[in-house]
Amino acid sequence: MEASPLDIAYGEDVFNEKAMREYLAKDTVETLLHTMNDRAPLDPSIANEVAHALKQWAMMRGATHFTHWFQPLTGTTAEKHDAFFEPVGTAETIARFSGKNLIMGEPDASSFPSGGLRCTFEARGYTAWDVTSPAFVKRHPNGATLCIPTVFCSYTGEVLDKKTPLLRSMQAMDKAVRKLMACFGEPDGHAIITLGAEQEYFLVDKSLYLKRPDLMQCGRTLFGAPPARNQQLEDHYFGSIKPRVLAFMEEVERELWRLGIPAKTRHNEAAPAQFELAPMFEELNLAVDHNMLVMETLRNVADRHGLVCLLHEKPFAGVNGSGKHNNWSVAYNGKNLLDPGKNPQDNAIFLSVLASVIRAIDLHADMLRASTAHFGNDYRLGALEAPPAIISIFLGDELTEVIKRIEQGETASEENGKVGKLRVGVDTLPPIPRDTSDRNRTSPFAFTGNKFEFRAPGSSQNCSGVCMALNTIVADSIEHIAEAIATLPKATFHEGLERIIQEIIRKHGRVIFNGDGYSAAWVAEAEKRGLPNLRTVPEALAVLLEEKNLALFASRGVLHPTEMRSRYDVFHAEYSRKVRLEGKVALETARNILEPAAVEELGQLAHILLETKQAGLKNGIESLKEKADAIGKGLDALHKGCASLEKALTQDAKAILQAMVTLRTAADTLETQVDDKRWPLPKYRDLLQIH
Repeated sequence: MEASPLDIAYGEDVFNEKAMREYLAKDTVETLLHTMNDRAPLDPSIANEVAHALKQWAMMRGATHFTHWFQPLTGTTAEKHDAFFEPVGTAETIARFSGKNLIMGEPDASSFPSGGLRCTFEARGYTAWDVTSPAFVKRHPNGATLCIPTVFCSYTGEVLDKKTPLLRSMQAMDKAVRKLMACFGEPDGHAIITLGAEQEYFLVDKSLYLKRPDLMQCGRTLFGAPPARNQQLEDHYFGSIKPRVLAFMEEVERELWRLGIPAKTRHNEAAPAQFELAPMFEELNLAVDHNMLVMETLRNVADRHGLVCLLHEKPFAGVNGSGKHNNWSVAYNGKNLLDPGKNPQDNAIFLSVLASVIRAIDLHADMLRASTAHFGNDYRLGALEAPPAIISIFLGDELTEVIKRIEQGETASEENGKVGKLRVGVDTLPPIPRDTSDRNRTSPFAFTGNKFEFRAPGSSQNCSGVCMALNTIVADSIEHIAEAIATLPKATFHEGLERIIQEIIRKHGRVIFNGDGYSAAWVAEAEKRGLPNLRTVPEALAVLLEEKNLALFASRGVLHPTEMRSRYDVFHAEYSRKVRLEGKVALETARNILEPAAVEELGQLAHILLETKQAGLKNGIESLKEKADAIGKGLDALHKGCASLEKALTQDAKAILQAMVTLRTAADTLETQVDDKRWPLPKYRDLLQIH
């Protein structure tokens, strides 16, 4: 049977196992795969052979340069390209790429955010090959570049990137899960964390985008009155995809497939001009790398179609924002530990892992919320399309009933039509749907059959920070349970396990909530339960400096206290800079673009009003006067708003944000009053339509 074009294209730009076996000796392939799959230390003796093979493979795909591709604390990716070719003599070149080039690079560390770990005169930093994520080729119009996924650290060893803590957290999870599995007599193996990252985004026409200084500089609209039609008719979600958008989506998928990224689902989202792409599940580290490439590909392909891809969490006020739903699970020796099993042993393991997650989320909801602390996300969380900043767990009716009965010591089992005692590790659980289709969209952390869907992360965020935090807190709770189980006598193992799970549910079950997370009643209820509600970035980031959190992440070997504090400094500074940037853009736009348009409109009305009076006309004068008065009042409000914002820019972020709201109110009111032909910014009704 012949291979289809899709089979031929999928993964062709990835140095995967197929490419390895074509370009490397058999022994070298097995050694490299042992490192990639079994986390064995890298054998440095194979570096030169692997480097040579990578060079040959990449050059066959048009690559002229190579780069260490890494993820600094900017939240994006970084790369410095070096040519394969070096001159030898005056008229010749030779292609060189050594094992040393492959394993380590040396970018300037002082020019990336470090939170004080690096000074300007302390420039040295290192990138080191992450063998667990395969190298790939990025194509561009005039060639291609070999990309080697790497970690990034300072000369003195502190981490300066987002990937290193993620890898450390995966090691912490592996250690904890292996300890738990040993308690159940399971054979030794490895924990595999999986992730499926759903990516939401907006598309706007590039010609309109270029007329909006706020979109170009901030990624979102700072002004814009709501159009008559937005998403209130609910006809865009899952609607027929327009040909122009579909052509864009198809090209995106072809590029992703070449990079071995399993793009699976595409559809219209709830808001006009909003869409979603979802991949199949992959191992966490690779899934994070792939999501970064997804975002880059969306932007690049959009440009070729005369579009701009907006990844901001809330590019338009009054319509849905964009999230990145992280579907997270953990497996061991091929068994998904969040999938209720068909025998007592598997169910006992499932309940132990579930109890660990419940304990972790309750104890460390603040850290999970901090992982989603992002300037754009402040506009989205708690709005009418996103979960609130309160972190809670949705389990669904069936699983909640099981948990409730375990807590009460009377878990349910059907036997001869009667509900009786179910013993953890001895009896089976009642049937639990594998895919809870009626899942709670208002919950930030929802169990959906065999995984948890974390809906709070923002669409532009790197998944690594979110998953690093989740791995760390769950690993801590799994170890807590494993240590408690390890002390149980064999004769009473299952009874002791049931008591341990009961205790955790009774102590931490307050974090379980299956109701409407959007409601005001839940905010009040969450406060009664003692659950944190960290509404803004500054509130959320502050928990990074709390001693309990510093100690937790240090004890799991994920972040040293100095590294955690540096991240607080980096993220807080980024927030402050973005608030100030938006304030300056809003002020410049209002004064230099909007105010002149309003002045011109007022002047035109005054001129027409004067001519009308001079002509001796009696009708129309009152309406012209009312319109001119309204424009005048709006102009005064806009002028005062500019003055207030200018003053606020000398103050803190809170003052700036408040002044921006006042200024926007004045500007958006004027937008509805000024002649369309004179209003200088493309309006929402145009931006939210793709023709």
